[in-house]
Amino acid sequence: SKFSVVISKVSTGSYKRQVYEVPSGKQLVDQAVIDRITWATWTSVLGDEVIGIWSRHAEKADVNCACVSHSGINLVTGDDFGMVKLFDFPCPEKFVRTCFCIVTTKSTVAIMVLYCFSRRRMMEISPTLNL
Repeated sequence: SKFSVVISKVSTGSYKRQVYEVPSGKQLVDQAVIDRITWATWTSVLGDEVIGIWSRHAEKADVNCACVSHSGINLVTGDDFGMVKLFDFPCPEKFVRTCFCIVTTKSTVAIMVLYCFSRRRMMEISPTLNL
């Protein structure tokens, strides 16, 4: 989180979002407390704040990664189709249009996207396919 207490948010394989205090490992379950957290960073594809990243025909596993800009106003995602998409953040409405979309040609899947420290660029990381 952004202030005082260190909090970690994880997404499980069953697509559930869980929040823990660090280093105690105590799970936070009170939704009112979780809703008041101001996150210092955001890399989750789950949550009310990112519902709009899912297209109408997407399956749960299609969007692999997400990262919110340092300013907290943009979100970049990477998916199974090699697309890197830019959204306004938060995007709580379903099926929002992307601000910008890049189709990568080197890979068919984007496994990680992140903003660089310069805050002016983002990077996409994809596996190398050796066929």
